[in-house]
Amino acid sequence: MSLLRTRPYLILFLFFFSYALPVSSQIKKVSGMVKDAHSDEGVAFASVQFKSTSTGKQTDSSGAFTFYLKEWPSDTLEVTCVGYLPFFYPLDKSKDSLTVVISMERGTFNEGVKVKTKVNKGLLLWRKIVQHKPDNNPYRFDNFSYELYNKLELDIKNFNFSRLSRFKPLRPVGQLIHQNIDSSEGNKYLPTYLTEAISDYYYQKKPLKRREVIKAANTNGIKNESMIKFLGGMDQVVNVYSNFIPVFDKQFISPASDNGDLYYNYRVIDTQQMASNRFYHLVFTPRRKGTSTFEGDCWVHAGTFAIQKMNLRLGKEANINFLENLSLIQEYSRLNDSTWFITKDKFVANVSPIGKEKPGVIGRKTSTYKNVVVNDKSVENELAKNKKLEEVITLPGADEKDKAYWEESRHEELSKTEKGIIRMIDTLINAPVFQKFTNQLNFIATGYMNIGNVQIGPWYNWITSNSWEGFRMRFDLGSNHHFDKKWWWHTYLAYGFGDNKLKGKGELFYLPKKHPRLYLYGSYTNDLDFGQNYYGEVTSDNIFALAVRKQNIPLKFLKVNEKRFEFFNETRSGFSTKLALTHTMQTPLKNLIPKDSFAVGNGRLPMTSAEVAVRFRFAYLEKFLENNFFRTSLGSPYPIGELTITKGFSGFFKSSYDYTKISVSVSDYIRIPPVGSISFLVYGGKTYGTLPYVLLDIAPGNELYYYNKYAFNMMNRFEFIHDQYAGINFEHIIGNGVFRLFPKLKLRQFWTAKALWGSLSENNKNFNFKQGHLFQTLDGKTYLEMGTGIDNIFRFLRVDFVWRLLPTRLPKSSTEQFGIFGSFRLSF
Repeated sequence: MSLLRTRPYLILFLFFFSYALPVSSQIKKVSGMVKDAHSDEGVAFASVQFKSTSTGKQTDSSGAFTFYLKEWPSDTLEVTCVGYLPFFYPLDKSKDSLTVVISMERGTFNEGVKVKTKVNKGLLLWRKIVQHKPDNNPYRFDNFSYELYNKLELDIKNFNFSRLSRFKPLRPVGQLIHQNIDSSEGNKYLPTYLTEAISDYYYQKKPLKRREVIKAANTNGIKNESMIKFLGGMDQVVNVYSNFIPVFDKQFISPASDNGDLYYNYRVIDTQQMASNRFYHLVFTPRRKGTSTFEGDCWVHAGTFAIQKMNLRLGKEANINFLENLSLIQEYSRLNDSTWFITKDKFVANVSPIGKEKPGVIGRKTSTYKNVVVNDKSVENELAKNKKLEEVITLPGADEKDKAYWEESRHEELSKTEKGIIRMIDTLINAPVFQKFTNQLNFIATGYMNIGNVQIGPWYNWITSNSWEGFRMRFDLGSNHHFDKKWWWHTYLAYGFGDNKLKGKGELFYLPKKHPRLYLYGSYTNDLDFGQNYYGEVTSDNIFALAVRKQNIPLKFLKVNEKRFEFFNETRSGFSTKLALTHTMQTPLKNLIPKDSFAVGNGRLPMTSAEVAVRFRFAYLEKFLENNFFRTSLGSPYPIGELTITKGFSGFFKSSYDYTKISVSVSDYIRIPPVGSISFLVYGGKTYGTLPYVLLDIAPGNELYYYNKYAFNMMNRFEFIHDQYAGINFEHIIGNGVFRLFPKLKLRQFWTAKALWGSLSENNKNFNFKQGHLFQTLDGKTYLEMGTGIDNIFRFLRVDFVWRLLPTRLPKSSTEQFGIFGSFRLSF
C-alpha cells in the first residue's frame, strides 16, 4: 500500500529529473585568471568579454573571473586592460567547462580616449597622496617589526642547450642540462638559483637602528655566509612613499615623489568598490623620455589616500643596461582603520645582455610580511641588543633547516614548478660533469682554476713582455678552501728570457676569525716593481698591458726584494688596525738614478729600509662580499677615513734610513638623484727625513692608455716626487645628461677633476736631484687635470678625454697636455 502511495511522487520526481537533466547539461562554465606575462601577478579589474557580444565582466581584485552560461555567446574571449595589449583567447566550444590562464603582454598606459577637462583629477589625486604621506608612510612609526619571508629565483632563458651537444667535450653537459630544462609553453629555462630566507626585522626611527635576525636560509647548495646575509631584508627595502626608488645601482623618481608632477602625467581612469571600500585607479606615465622614471598604475584608498597596490614598470627604453623588462609590485593592507602596512612586494627583472631573443637571465624576488608590530616596547628591547646601528645576525643552524620546518614556516607554499627547480638544481650541482663545466667557465672569466686542494692562475699573468726582461713567463700556484679553512698560501715563479733572471713571490695568510676580522700575513717578494697597483686598476704585469702602453715614454724598471709581516684586527664598529713590519731592498735597473749614487757607509746598503707602519681605518657600516679568505668592499653609507703612521729604522738588517711618515685620507660615494652620483678621495701626507726618491712620495702616474681612476692619467711614473703633499680626486657620474635627447643610445655623461699640491725640502732636493735625473717637484704649485667623456658605449666601454691644465710650464715635462683613454666598465 505504501508503495502505491509513493509511486505518484516517484513518477513526478523522475519526470522532473528527466526534464532537468538535459537543461543542466547545457550549463557552460569558463573560469580563469588574467595575469601579467612578465610579473605573473593577477591583473585586477581587466575587462573579459565574449568577442562581438555584450556578454562580459571584470576580473576581481586578484585577477580571477568566472562565467556561467546556457550557451557560448561566441568562440573567443577578448581581454583588455589599460597598460596591456588586447588578448584574444579561442575557446573550445565542444567542452562544457573550461579553466584558462591568460597572460597579458605589456602595452602602454597612454592608450585610451583623452578628454580635456578644466580639472586634472589625476593631478589632484597625486596631491592628496603627497599630502597624506606623513600619515601613510610606514616609516612614520617610532618603531616596528615583522617576520619577513624572502624568495629569490634566477633562471637562464632562451639558451639552445642542444648546441652544447654539438661539441664533443661539452656533449655530456648538454645532455644533462637538456634533461633538466623547463620547456613548458614552448619556452626553455634553466633554473640556476633558488633561495629562501625567513628573518625577523626590527626598525627604530630615533635614534636610527636596524636589526635583522635570519632564522632560516635555504640556499640550495650555495654555502657562503656573506651571501646569506644579503638574502634578508636589510638591503632590499623599497618604500614607494620615498622620493626616489633604487633600481640596481640607479635611483628612479617615485610616482609618489614630492616633485612627481615635474616628471609624471597622472590620470584617474576608474573607481572600484572592494570590500566596502572605494579605490581610485591612478595611472602615471613619464612626461619626458630619457628621464629616470617609471610607468605604471596604483590603487588608492578613497578615505585615507593610502596606496593599496602599486605596479611599477621599466622597459628597455630605461637607461639601465641589458634590461628588457622590469616589474616592481607592492601591496599594502590595513592593520586597523587608519594604519596601512606593506604585506607583499615582488621584483621581476628580465635581463638580456645580447638581445631579446638571445640568452639572458630572469630574476624573481618575492617578499611577504607577517606578524607586524608597530610602536611596541618589544621592538626597543630587541634593538637594545645591537652593538652598532645596523646588525644582521645569522642564527646557528639557519642553513640546516629540514623540509618539515620549511613546509610549516614559509609564508606561501612552493609551486609545483618551484619544487621541481630545487630538485633540478640539486641534480646539476652534484653532477661531476656539470661541476667540471662550471669550473672551466670560472677559469676563463676569473683567471683561476681549482684542481683538488690547490688553485692555479690567473692565466692573464702567464705571458707578457717588456724591454728589460724580454719575453716573460709566470706561473702561480696557491691553496683553496679544500686545503684548509683558516690557512691560505700562494706562490709564483717568473722568468725573463731577456735578463735570464728568475723572480717570484711567496705568501702565507692565517684567518683565525672572520667576524670581526682578525688575520696574520707574511710574504717574501723578489721581482720587478710593475707599478703602484694599490692606486690603480691595471698593472703592467699582464698580457693586456702590451696593447695599451703609451708611446715614446721611457720605461722605468725597479727591482724589489721585500720581506713583510702584517697583523690585522677589526672591531664590530668598523674600526680596524693594521700593523705592518717591512724590510725592503730596492734596485733601479733602467731609466732611474742608479743605486750607487746613494752610497752609505757603516756596512749598510743604499735604498734599503726597515719600517714599522700602523694604519687606523674607520668605515662605519661597511659591507663586504666574502669568500673563504678574502673579501671585497661594497662600500659604506658614510665616509671612510684612514690614518697611517710609519717609522723607519736604520741599522736593522743593513737598513740605512731613519724617518717618519704620516698620511691621511677620506673617501666617500654619494648618490645625488636625480643628477647621478659623486665620489671623492681627499688625501695628504708628510715625510720627515732625508731619503732617496724610492722612499719618498711618488705621485701616481699612468703610462697606459687604459684609464686609471686613482692615478693622474696625464702624468708619467716617477715624474713628480714630494715629501709633503695633498690631493683630491673627484668624479661626478651625471647619468644620461645631454644624451637624454638620444635615449636609444643609452649613453652616459660624467666629468672628473684631480688636483695635487706638493713640495720637496732642500735636503731631499740636494740628495735626489743628481745628474741625469728625470724627477720634478711641484714646489707648492698646483697640478690639475680635468676630464669628461662618454660612458656606456655598447654597454661596457668608457672613453675619457683628459686635459692637463696645471702647471702650465715645467722644464723637464715631456708629457702631452691632452689624452684620450679607454676602459671597461660593466654596470647596470
